[in-house]
Amino acid sequence: MGSISEAKGQKPHAVCIPFPLQGHINPMLQLAKILHSKGFHITFVNTEYIHKRLLRAQGPDAVVDSPSFRFKTIPDGLPPSDSNSSQNLDSLCESTENKCLQPFKELIACLNEADDVPTVSCVVSDGIMFFTIDAAKEFGVPVVLFWTASACGLLGYAQYHKLVELGIVPFKDANFTTNGDLNTVVDWVPAMKGSCQLKDIPTFIRTTNPDDFFLHYIQRMILKLKQASSILLNSFDALEHDALEALSTDFPPLYTLGPLQLLHDSSKGGNDEVVKTISMSLWKEDTRGLEWLDLYEPNSVVYVNFGSIAVMTNDQLMEFAWGLANSNQPFLWIARPDLVTGDSVSLPPEFLEETKGRGLIASWCNQKQVLAHPAVGGFLTHCGWNSTIETLISGVPIICWPFFADQQTNCWFSCHKWGIGMEIDANVKRSEVERQVRELLAGEKGKDMKRNAIEWKRLASEAVATPNGSSYNNLDKVIKVLES
Repeated sequence: MGSISEAKGQKPHAVCIPFPLQGHINPMLQLAKILHSKGFHITFVNTEYIHKRLLRAQGPDAVVDSPSFRFKTIPDGLPPSDSNSSQNLDSLCESTENKCLQPFKELIACLNEADDVPTVSCVVSDGIMFFTIDAAKEFGVPVVLFWTASACGLLGYAQYHKLVELGIVPFKDANFTTNGDLNTVVDWVPAMKGSCQLKDIPTFIRTTNPDDFFLHYIQRMILKLKQASSILLNSFDALEHDALEALSTDFPPLYTLGPLQLLHDSSKGGNDEVVKTISMSLWKEDTRGLEWLDLYEPNSVVYVNFGSIAVMTNDQLMEFAWGLANSNQPFLWIARPDLVTGDSVSLPPEFLEETKGRGLIASWCNQKQVLAHPAVGGFLTHCGWNSTIETLISGVPIICWPFFADQQTNCWFSCHKWGIGMEIDANVKRSEVERQVRELLAGEKGKDMKRNAIEWKRLASEAVATPNGSSYNNLDKVIKVLES
């Protein structure tokens, strides 16, 4: 696949704007790097809040402009804050929907007037930043929406309208989490037939309030996604074929470009060494984990990480901690400073004493490198999509403890369709953690899941391979859309 010819005049100029959370910024950065390697000038747009967090975590060199890859910021519309944690999600969604359009339009106008960059020719926007559709329309440029979660998650969200229409949601009884309502089988969703229940649909349906913000927001978002010229996904056809087929009847063209990390690696990331090294981790990475893993045999360590947003109670933290301790298996646990609701992470001295020599606790890490390490035999995860796709390309099976949003749907597919996972109940118990960690690393089910994960790893590599990989070929089609 050749780079875009500059004989046409100016380089095409893509403005890439992620939703301001770590799990959305990372895949957008991968996509932006891929487009840059294909000849695009890139303007990468973060919110001012995220920009400050990046500088605190990575230092002033984190977002240094190169001639054809530059960074800009817009306000998110929320009150200024110097905190170092994820912002309140409903406030962030409401604010970006209602207050970001004007600053974004002003930024595009400013870029178009600048002498040192090409005229903006397209917008690549996170699907949640759907105000960008109106901005692109005003400037007469194509916009593609990048859905950074799974296709199966999108399929789950697409059911909200029907669930409301059928009177199933909002729930009538405030005890819906315990009275069996969430166990209602959802039998009409293509690709999710079988054991799929309401508890496996993305969690924003879990309300008794007919005016619930997210219940209405998600339905508006789905309508906006249907207005895009096309939708990009960090997935691959073999993995989510059924979900993609079910979505294709109601949505614009869907292009799988994943796993983006593999597609980026296969594109060699272009020749710009500065762009290759850009990292947007909002936490300072602790590098001790990789050296520590070198001490262990292949497939002997469980890696534990609940992502960038998930939080738990102190009681849940203790159940996970003692479950890991009692399993007698080595573990690398990434415990963010803000992992515990309203408190900092504090593990008791007796736990640290019990696990000394076979447990390492760190605050953040390079997950791609950890999952690729031969010592890692399993992953205890919240089932965020980035973590799910990263574990698949590393051939690592999982224990699922989904927290919110589409993580429950990813968990259901991981356990029931892809055969790589086991689920721990939301009301986590140490005995169950102990049992599942042992099964994951040494049991028969664990071995089956490992074989399935290795097969998905093979299929993921096929998707980005030349010349016939589905994601590889989709990239050509996406470039044509962006140039149209």
